Amino acid sequence: MRVLLVEDDFRLARALVTALRHKDYEVDHAMTGAAALAAPVADLVLLDLGLPDMDGFELCRRLRERSDAGIIVLTARAEERDRVAGLRGGADDYVVKPFGFPELQARIEAVLRRARPRSAGVHTVGPLRVDVDSHTAFVGTSEVALTNIEFQLLAMLAAQPGRTVKSDRMLAEVWHTTWPPMRRTLQVHMSTLRGKLGEAAAMIHTVRRVGYRLSAAEEESG
Repeated sequence: MRVLLVEDDFRLARALVTALRHKDYEVDHAMTGAAALAAPVADLVLLDLGLPDMDGFELCRRLRERSDAGIIVLTARAEERDRVAGLRGGADDYVVKPFGFPELQARIEAVLRRARPRSAGVHTVGPLRVDVDSHTAFVGTSEVALTNIEFQLLAMLAAQPGRTVKSDRMLAEVWHTTWPPMRRTLQVHMSTLRGKLGEAAAMIHTVRRVGYRLSAAEEESG
């Protein structure tokens, strides 16, 4: 998952970048509003309001206009009027400095849980067809009996064929956590899912230490 950290305090930013990367997030750091708007679109934005070139509330509104990424304000402004302005401006949460990283991690997970995308419709990849609306999956004309968790995992992959879906995102959306030991649980469910897909299991490719990809193209599967 990609995180955009918008923070002009270099020492704090360095500490946050280190902690976030330790949790396997991809992190882009911007020290100004202009740099934030020029950065790649992220899944989550951590936004300081006290920026040198732009009002933080205005930046929040502009970021919200261009994407539905989760936005968490990180600021020393503790007054109620500021909290209200931030939330009304498009932020999903508002964290007052100083804060501990465990609290921030919990708030990140909560925002991802609330904001996780719910794909709808039918996704077809090679012989595999995943109907999100009816909660059914087929290989050719044969329906595959999947548990709810297995179906959610397959639907996430089918919604983005050819693209790698990171393990942390799968954990956040299905189990509502990115706790590292849960990766083993993800691996077990992916193994069971592959077993149920038969020959189509070869379409699911493991991207070592990153996540999984669903592709009809032939490639080495891990």
